[in-house]
Amino acid sequence: MKIIIVKLSGKILNSFSTDSKWIDIIKEIKKEYDGIVLVHGGGNKITEWSAAMNIDSQFIRGHRVTDDKTIEIVAAIQSGLLNTKIVASLQSKGINASGFTGIDQGLFLADYLDKELGFVGNPKLNQKTDWLLSLIEQNIIPVFSSLCSDKDGNLMNVNADLFTKEIALALNADTVLFLSDVEAVKLNGEAKSYLTYNDILDGIEQNEITEGMIPKLKSCLELIDGGINKVWIGNDLTNFNFNNLSGKNNAKGSWITNRLPVAV
Repeated sequence: MKIIIVKLSGKILNSFSTDSKWIDIIKEIKKEYDGIVLVHGGGNKITEWSAAMNIDSQFIRGHRVTDDKTIEIVAAIQSGLLNTKIVASLQSKGINASGFTGIDQGLFLADYLDKELGFVGNPKLNQKTDWLLSLIEQNIIPVFSSLCSDKDGNLMNVNADLFTKEIALALNADTVLFLSDVEAVKLNGEAKSYLTYNDILDGIEQNEITEGMIPKLKSCLELIDGGINKVWIGNDLTNFNFNNLSGKNNAKGSWITNRLPVAV
């Protein structure tokens, strides 16, 4: 079964439920793949709600510092407001979808990433994916909030890029799309339509790739290592060609693959 994982973030996450073009894009993706899984975090909504409750937002190496108050906001925004709105939007257009977290069916457990980050975890597959594959076979789109829990049942804030990586590997997905505000990955000030494995390693080492892009691109490398066919990062899927890895005459974004780019 040919599966694609689509991770939503940034302005796209906020507009997915209100801009009809995303429904059209999902319908186009369905023509290319046997199954779609959507993944999202909380984006700027968590920062906005935290500020409204006089809670400071702090980030370390691209991860949100999450104390016992912040994790409640994370859960409410991601698994409540945003997940529900995405599912409702898809259902309203005749696309069957169901909302989940990494906690459902015990799919993932999260190990603590770093004590200074608080309730921030690294997701690990804990249960088989048979139930999830069954839903996909029924033409249902699973929509995952990246919220997880630890072995003791504590809620854990998981970076949605890391979650996307783990679920893509668990499902042996063919393609992973990271949809965000980033037009493309930039190196030496130039937007790259195609990146090799070593390009990313060099970019991180030379501090051209920084902050939140580091966990995103490290996840991309692990996806390639894990056998995922192709990974894409960008903000525009208009006129997208899933077989054009060269980036020419394609949507804005960067392909990451060990394969040589081939113009189509």
